[in-house]
Amino acid sequence: MTQNPFTAVLDAQRTAIEQSQSLTHDALEAQQTSISAFADAVETSSSLAESNAELTKSAIHAYFDALEASLPEEAADFGELRELVDDGFDSATEAQSQSIDASLEALEESEVAYEEFAASYAEVVDTSFDAYLEAHEQVEENVGAVAENVEEAADEFDVSA
Repeated sequence: MTQNPFTAVLDAQRTAIEQSQSLTHDALEAQQTSISAFADAVETSSSLAESNAELTKSAIHAYFDALEASLPEEAADFGELRELVDDGFDSATEAQSQSIDASLEALEESEVAYEEFAASYAEVVDTSFDAYLEAHEQVEENVGAVAENVEEAADEFDVSA
């Protein structure tokens, strides 16, 4: 293609369009990665919550042991209290575990749904950008042809006459 005053503008437009297409794909990938990272964080929080519950339960048992040791023998029985603490923590941990599992399941379903959406959207984006680039190429060819015609006409025009 011959160089004309519009060549640089059309090249810049085409580059901008191609970069927009690339950025759209990058944004879709980034969103997909963030959903996966969030699911990983939720999964990690589950084991942290269980560890925290065990640590707290152990601390309470240690407190009861210390109290029991400081009292005269058989002054108080902390067995039932220990069972109550264990049952409470077990119930809370189970409820929290079920909640986290439900959240993870929902996130996994969301991730699959987003993957399907992203694939469809990327296809539409690519088709749209390809059509636009084809139209842009046609405009570029037409501008080039007009520029050549103007240049030929200018060469034929005799300014000395």
